[in-house]
Amino acid sequence: MSDVSVKICGLTAPDHVRAAVDAGARYVGFVFFPKSPRHLEIPAAAELAHLAPAGVAKVALTVNATDVELDRIVANVPLDMLQLHGKESPDRVAEVRDRFGLPVMKAIGVAEAEDLAAIDLYSEVADQLLIDAKPPRNAELPGGNGLAFDWRLLAGGKYWQRPWMLAGGLTPENVAEAIRMTGARQVDVSSGVEGAPGVKDSALLRAFIDATR
Repeated sequence: MSDVSVKICGLTAPDHVRAAVDAGARYVGFVFFPKSPRHLEIPAAAELAHLAPAGVAKVALTVNATDVELDRIVANVPLDMLQLHGKESPDRVAEVRDRFGLPVMKAIGVAEAEDLAAIDLYSEVADQLLIDAKPPRNAELPGGNGLAFDWRLLAGGKYWQRPWMLAGGLTPENVAEAIRMTGARQVDVSSGVEGAPGVKDSALLRAFIDATR
């Protein structure tokens, strides 16, 4: 488990970016989605992104964003990757990748075996995949809901043609088991290391990264 890469998503404060970097996170994620308690305005996101050193990938999470919105983000925030966490089609993923010249990670919600069909579809157009718990039908947020799914669906990692990341309901207490069951080499956490919605807890953050090792 020693070589598992960790993404801390939904960072909103300088101290927590520093804590994530110091603990060994390889990705830091910033949310651009007004309905989320982790949403950042562009100037704040730019300030936080500048705190992450080279070698730590800076990821912008967007949800069904328009070209205008993405233009504004990419022009003002130093980024290494775009994460598309809405209902973007494979064509839209390819379009974003071509237009902005950044690697694209596409989130895929999973609740049952039939949801895995999207993996092959998006593997053709995305650079990475984020396999997350499918949100409840009436959920306001497409992710960051603290929900897990049946990790046995991913046992053996037999589906993957692209680098992929496991997300959804991960915590310091369960991440080691999730890695064992799925074979994930990358994991993503947001609400599982928070003391309150949108507020990261540095101790939980460090405990999570330690647990992946």
